Amino acid sequence: MSPMGLPKEKPEGLDKPMVGTIIKYGAKANVAVFRLTNGRIGSKWRIGAGWKQPVPMLLLDHVGRRSGKEFTTPLLYMRDGRDVVVVGSQGGLPKHPQWYHNLRAHPDTTIHLKGERGRRVRARVADAEERAALWPRLVDVYADFDNYQSWTDREIPVVILEPRA
Repeated sequence: MSPMGLPKEKPEGLDKPMVGTIIKYGAKANVAVFRLTNGRIGSKWRIGAGWKQPVPMLLLDHVGRRSGKEFTTPLLYMRDGRDVVVVGSQGGLPKHPQWYHNLRAHPDTTIHLKGERGRRVRARVADAEERAALWPRLVDVYADFDNYQSWTDREIPVVILEPRA
């Protein structure tokens, strides 16, 4: 076990369809509660490494790259000056999350932070140098990101959400 309680080895069954379903419905519940309370409830992640050190959570709006449908996804985040940084970890699953692909197709979007709705941002994927600088800070915010990276063959993307007018 890691110091935060997650197994260092990839948990068996992590890539089963049921895990994705649980994540999907848990996220829908989080979005509803966050919106209802303007982030008073649902703006902190308290699972895994977040149990002892709660991690800030935002809501990310994104548009389906194929469907054009609007989605909202709760994500852990870190501030970096005026920017907000999110991670496409998806708990170490083998594929990038849908929101990541959607932001690549439609980078102009909005985020919702505790007490703040509709901050306009432009998403871009951190380049290798930026990712190398941000990753240790992200792991300081949420130690389980390192576990997730060790559980997948893909490089987990780091996405920078820059303010826009």
